[in-house]
Amino acid sequence: MQQLSLPLDLPDCKVMNTNWFQEMLAILGVRQEPGWIDDFGKYLRQYFSQNKHTPIKTLSLFSGGGGLDIAFHDAGFDIVEMVEIEAKYIQTLQHNSLPGKLLEGSKPTCIDIREYLPLFDFKIDFIIGGPPCQTFSAAGRRAAGVLGTSDVRGTLFQEYVRILRALQPLGFLFENVYGITGANKGEDWQNIQEAFREVGYKIYFRILDAADYGVPQHRERLFIIGLKEAEYLFPYPTHGMDSLNQQPYYSAGQAVKGISTLDVETGLNGRYGHLLEHIPPGLNYSFYTKEMGYPNPIFSWRSKFSDFLYKADPQNPVRTIKAQGGQYTGPFSWENRKFSISELKRLQTIPDEYELVGNRQVVIEQIGNSVPPQLGRILALSILDQVIKVKLPFSISYLPQNKKLGFRQRKRELTEIYQQKAKSAILDLKKQGKILSAPSSISTEQGETVRFLSSDFAWRKKVTTTACKVYITYDLNDKHWLIKASLNQNWQEHEKYIIDIHPAYGHEEWVIGTNVVKLYAYDLDIRIFTSVWKFLEEKLNEITGKADLVQLSGYYQYSPKIRGKMTFHPKEEVNNFWRVIQSVTNGVGISAQLSVTELAEKWDVDAEEIFCYLKSLRMMGYEVRSHNTNSQIPKGKYLIPYTFPTLNPKSVQLRKSL
Repeated sequence: MQQLSLPLDLPDCKVMNTNWFQEMLAILGVRQEPGWIDDFGKYLRQYFSQNKHTPIKTLSLFSGGGGLDIAFHDAGFDIVEMVEIEAKYIQTLQHNSLPGKLLEGSKPTCIDIREYLPLFDFKIDFIIGGPPCQTFSAAGRRAAGVLGTSDVRGTLFQEYVRILRALQPLGFLFENVYGITGANKGEDWQNIQEAFREVGYKIYFRILDAADYGVPQHRERLFIIGLKEAEYLFPYPTHGMDSLNQQPYYSAGQAVKGISTLDVETGLNGRYGHLLEHIPPGLNYSFYTKEMGYPNPIFSWRSKFSDFLYKADPQNPVRTIKAQGGQYTGPFSWENRKFSISELKRLQTIPDEYELVGNRQVVIEQIGNSVPPQLGRILALSILDQVIKVKLPFSISYLPQNKKLGFRQRKRELTEIYQQKAKSAILDLKKQGKILSAPSSISTEQGETVRFLSSDFAWRKKVTTTACKVYITYDLNDKHWLIKASLNQNWQEHEKYIIDIHPAYGHEEWVIGTNVVKLYAYDLDIRIFTSVWKFLEEKLNEITGKADLVQLSGYYQYSPKIRGKMTFHPKEEVNNFWRVIQSVTNGVGISAQLSVTELAEKWDVDAEEIFCYLKSLRMMGYEVRSHNTNSQIPKGKYLIPYTFPTLNPKSVQLRKSL
């Protein structure tokens, strides 16, 4: 085995062997072919079974579907108990702990960690696990900023600390999203570090990308190794540009080659399903934006999550697999379909033989919440080597403490590559005449029609007995868009109010083709208010191809591209409720987290009436967020993202309560 001398500028690093991982594979007898990672785990188990050493008694906390447990079990750790609150995940742990199964002999325990009292008649050597991470996640930051440890899920690390204090193991591995380091301006991160130190542990931490360690998935997570005595360095990446021998990433295409796809159908249904086909592998909905060069943009920049209509690239690792998602949440296969469960397991490096229990969504939750076992195995081996002092038949090369990894820079470079890829794909679609069409100019369209608005904000053309019948007249041309709505076929003498919509400053050119849009309401009724916006959205989609009003206005954290002005007829006597609606339509109290007092001041109403008004806005189809709907929002604060109603039957917010 070739050994290289340690460079003089890396005095704190062990002697490095540039081919250490390839030699490890050779010693274990692993050939790098589709499914090789399963062989890696299997041959590791065989090695530790044949070369018996003192069992490393390990407690697993927040075990989920068992990703870390697989990893540490394969590396010779004895997982004596797995603590998990979700009964649906416990079923997976129980099944795989049966005789002959991968985690045979482990004890799954279904309990809230806050009620768990660890009682062992032997010493626990090591603890592994990471608490739920939603309060620190990117989704959390996007929803409303990071709340961090002020949320109950963010304080679960304190239970981790409690158990460390009680058991005093040699060390622990704690995993979480990297957003934990920036929560509450970094204060939470300092508190977490101090809490671990107070119970006797020196901590070592790094943000690692799973793709750097042989996982066919880019997944950046924070790993903390806490130790009583030993020193620790993280292992060098086994793959990618930061690996010592520049080993190429294990690609998604290689990982799923030959695996079963019997449980999925080609294509994607629903309103946006047809869009998937033309998206180049590696891109998402943003392919259909102005910024990417699409001639007839359907979406606004950053108006959706990055995994919306995300199609995986077979030549590269996929982006992070999410535990939760909607109909259009990727990754989707480059074959224009959903990935099968077997493929998703491969992309997460969960062994083929490991059986995840539950329906498709429950299984995906377990996959998306897991630490990829292959990354976990490399970390477990590094702990065996440095902490437990087990003599291994191969060497491991370690990162110097000050060595920076380059995955963030590569992510930026990849963005540029995909922008060029989008440009090429658009040129090809133009040549083939497959660019989704939108009228270059608006021909005159006018008429009378009827629509039906349901309580879940479904908007239909067909008769629905439980829905509200709405009469509509419209006149759309290149000079103006005029939309009028009434609950009665015998229209009132005059409108109750008009909503003027126009481009915001700096966005004088917009896709509608006219700068005059007027919505007329002939009844002072919340259903009519919602209806005029719904019909505008319907025509916006039909004529311009824009998916919805959000795409016209842009994502709420950016400056809006449209402005509204609501004006009541001079003869109308208007109460405070409608004055609040007028304020919201005009952009007052929008797109910011505000307290009851702040909203009352902005809307010029009594503070005790605010919650009633907020509930009424929800009844009109407005998305109103609070701590109850989005735990990242502090208690007592409320957020109304847009000046117009956006809820529809598929909205996640519709199923939440203020």
